Amino acid sequence: MGYSGKLEEKLKAQELRRRGLSYGEILEQIKVSKDTLSRWCRDIPLTASQKKRLLENKSLGQRKGSLIAADNKRRRRFARIREIHIEARRELGPIKKRDKLIAGILLYAGEGEKRDGAVGFANSDPKLIKFMMNWFKEFCNVPPSKFRGAIWLHEGRSESDAKKFWSELTGIPLSQFHKTYIAKNKTGSKKIRKNIHEFGVFAIRFSDKDKHRRIMGWISAVLGGRISHVH
Repeated sequence: MGYSGKLEEKLKAQELRRRGLSYGEILEQIKVSKDTLSRWCRDIPLTASQKKRLLENKSLGQRKGSLIAADNKRRRRFARIREIHIEARRELGPIKKRDKLIAGILLYAGEGEKRDGAVGFANSDPKLIKFMMNWFKEFCNVPPSKFRGAIWLHEGRSESDAKKFWSELTGIPLSQFHKTYIAKNKTGSKKIRKNIHEFGVFAIRFSDKDKHRRIMGWISAVLGGRISHVH
């Protein structure tokens, strides 16, 4: 079986699990190993009514212990993740202004526009967009009127909802948004899109050659590269 077929089985199994079906019921429809199914669905929580149904089903009575064990294992995993996050925050200590400056420089080095004079940063993660919006204001002294917003959105998603979301997050007025790019769904394609973001990918943009060159200079300084000559 090819990769696309395996992915289709995984997505179907996860959907059946969200409906509250037991592993046994899912395995009747999807022919994979129990270990594989467990790995696919282990992070999908069941509602109280779904758990009650599974526990009350006589044919699944023997699974009562394993269902409780799976819940306990999931809780322990989430608790451990939270514990590690707390430890990581403690290791970093207070985040100072210079730390934020360098963090933004590195984020821009990875995701920012490199074309001379065109400052731009695009991402689907609201936390990164908000961080960089504040970073541009604080370290590049960009006035609100110079910012422009642009959205890359999959067909079928609400453009008005996406515009409202990103405008409220960044403070960029809708009047300063470029035309939204809509990515059309490919009919007849076997490729399954795994990451369809509800509000799409957002780009913060503004035009200022000196500020862009300063950012590129920061990147060269942090990464130890040579300063490029602009022609």
